[in-house]
Amino acid sequence: MSKPGHSLRWIAAAVLMGLQMPSFAHGAHGSEVPGAQVAQAGAAAATANGAASAATVKMEVKKVAPHAYYVQGLSALGSPANQNFISNAGFVVTDDSVVVIDALGSPALAQELVERIRTITPKPISTVILTHYHADHIYGLQVFKALGAKIIANGLAKEYINSDTARLRLEASRTELAPWIDAQTRMVNADEWMAGDSSKLTIGGTEFVLQHMGPAHTPEDTAIFLPGTGVLFIGDVVFRNRIPYVGQADSRHWIAALDSLLKLPVKVMVPGHGPASEDPRADMQLTRDYLGYLRESMAKAAENLDPFDDAYKATDWSRFEKYPLFKEANRMNAYNTYLLMEQEKK
Repeated sequence: MSKPGHSLRWIAAAVLMGLQMPSFAHGAHGSEVPGAQVAQAGAAAATANGAASAATVKMEVKKVAPHAYYVQGLSALGSPANQNFISNAGFVVTDDSVVVIDALGSPALAQELVERIRTITPKPISTVILTHYHADHIYGLQVFKALGAKIIANGLAKEYINSDTARLRLEASRTELAPWIDAQTRMVNADEWMAGDSSKLTIGGTEFVLQHMGPAHTPEDTAIFLPGTGVLFIGDVVFRNRIPYVGQADSRHWIAALDSLLKLPVKVMVPGHGPASEDPRADMQLTRDYLGYLRESMAKAAENLDPFDDAYKATDWSRFEKYPLFKEANRMNAYNTYLLMEQEKK
């Protein structure tokens, strides 16, 4: 079992980074939307977020392909100042409706996303597909649920969403991210839990391929690929232009997932954090190389029984230390990888 001090540090970091807490026992323009729909969405956000005001952070819609868009969160820790806008969300306009990919980190942000979508199209939001159930990607779900959207996610998230760790994570967020996360913010289950390695959906004439990538960043990691345009919404399996937050992830399988993604005919990749990439191979490779370096350096330390502090100080981090959130995330990434490598060698 992890030491209590380590567990508390992990919980505090998880709140700010928008992560699930682990189980420590196991180590563009268009027509405007009708006023009634805007009012309904606004009421959903107000109900969802209690006394909090509407989101005030800058949210810019970026087009990556015909009918495919995303908004980019900040490369920062979640805070009341940024309203937990630290992750990306995407949306695809189909023939009859809008499909949203991830729901952002607070109800107010989700409402802001709804309003940004309404500047593109008046079509209803029919579906939300989740890449994974980390808090910065799902605390806006109740806004879309109130609008009647169907929520789809991988079934491996069910254990987490019904766990004490999810409950404690939300309670901590109500303090650390108030007023944007408050007593009215709640966890929302998917309406459809996907199983299997790959699933195909056709919504409004647009084909979506849901590829299960976990266990990697999370057990339920799901990439959403649009064969018609070559756009890949990859969630947190790839972090672009910043250090990934590894937590207690299965980094070995994460690397294998990246290797499989490198085989897809991807033209544009939208990661869970950072800007979209038109050179997916290079940007996937950075995350892969970072994970590989963590494993290689910490495996040697674990094999030699070197104390972690000594191993960390002796490791050359110069290749990665220039990236955002290196100071906040790298030491914990290394420590959790050190523990993982000890477990793997048993």
